[in-house]
Amino acid sequence: MDYSPPPLFKQGPSATARLVALLALALALLVIDARMSVLGVVRQVVSVVLYPVERLVLIPRDTVRAALDYTQSSTKLAADNRNLRESAVAQAQQSLRASQLEAENRNLRTLLNLKQHAAIPTIGAEVLYEARDPYTQRIVIDRGSKDGVRAGYPVIDDRGVVGQVTRVSLFESQVTLLTDKDQAIPVEVVRNGLRSVAFGGARPGALDLRFMAASADLQQGDLLVTSGLDGVYPAGLPVARIAQIERKADTAFSRVICEPVAGIRSNRHLLIVKYESGFPPPIDVAPAPAAKGKNAARDAREEKDRAARAAAEANVPAPAPAPAPAPAPAPAAEDNTPPPRPTDADGNPLDTADPAAKR
Repeated sequence: MDYSPPPLFKQGPSATARLVALLALALALLVIDARMSVLGVVRQVVSVVLYPVERLVLIPRDTVRAALDYTQSSTKLAADNRNLRESAVAQAQQSLRASQLEAENRNLRTLLNLKQHAAIPTIGAEVLYEARDPYTQRIVIDRGSKDGVRAGYPVIDDRGVVGQVTRVSLFESQVTLLTDKDQAIPVEVVRNGLRSVAFGGARPGALDLRFMAASADLQQGDLLVTSGLDGVYPAGLPVARIAQIERKADTAFSRVICEPVAGIRSNRHLLIVKYESGFPPPIDVAPAPAAKGKNAARDAREEKDRAARAAAEANVPAPAPAPAPAPAPAPAAEDNTPPPRPTDADGNPLDTADPAAKR
């Protein structure tokens, strides 16, 4: 079956001829433009005319691409933000840990330097935990009697006195802090040498100087150090600074509140000072019971005999008895012998009779 148009409607060359002609024209234009560049102006005009059409055609593509980029960017930014937050938290933890280690290292270096230059031997210790009693201020450290710790030893840090060892076991010890209400420490003012006693204050974390005269030479900011008069703390250890002085006209005493210079609850590493005072130990002498009633003389004699026996056992000579008084001389016996009669030169007795008696 022939589907070609009837001869009446056939006009011009055939489609094949037109295709060949157009291809030849295109090749000719390409060759001419490549060799002589005569179509540059035409190209520019065509480009300007077709630019809006190109932009209009590219709008759907750009819209889809922008939507895809926005979605991908949002997802990527959310993931990056999450990663950055996690990294920031990790870095903050590392920075905090580094700061803690730096502070701990600095504290340990200070304690080591203090230990090397201290004339009194010390023991390094670490705080394990705080005592659970809410009415006392005590901490527990990791040094005990096996390390040479004894009750009464002072405990210090790199700045001053922290407290005193009050209970010792084999592996750990309990330290009563300086601010405990039952703690007292003799102190003196560095500026003028004024001595007093600092007690754990009623206000948490503070000390009180009690019974200080209103006219006492005290100033805010004065440094208090240990006086060493109690035989427990060596002299010269920093204790506190005067923070507040209250003087009232109706009382003879002033209220002095002090702030400890040591890190009472902030330091983890401490030093135990093995301080042995030069004071002799106290002698526990029980008083003798008072004698009563009829047994007083007997008890006194027994006590005297015991003292004499103790002195004899100790090779201490007993005191010599008082010398007996010399006896009074006996009265002379009466002598009835007549006195000798006087004689003359020839030995004849003289007559001494009274002439009145002869007559």
